[in-house]
Amino acid sequence: MKTMSVLQTWATALSLLLGLAACAGDATHRSTGQYVDDKTISARVNAALLEDKDVKSSQIGVTTYNGVVQLSGFVESPEQAQRAVVVAQKVDGVKSVKDDMHLRQ
Repeated sequence: MKTMSVLQTWATALSLLLGLAACAGDATHRSTGQYVDDKTISARVNAALLEDKDVKSSQIGVTTYNGVVQLSGFVESPEQAQRAVVVAQKVDGVKSVKDDMHLRQ
């Protein structure tokens, strides 16, 4: 009877460990926590861009993956694009910023 209880304990522990390992991220996939962190960073960058009077952020998209922010969309000038990058870099949690913005013709 005691042996069965020990086996059940080990089986439960193993199941929990495997379940937790399934939620972990790797080089190509994000964990649930990383996904939430990235969404939070994107929201903070969007808010910072909205607050900056030198950036017309309504035409700038923000995507974050593992702390790397990608800015895409259209801007009126190279200075506006550079300002958007600087604003994004100042947000907590941002590791780097990729500029994929284009000048509006």
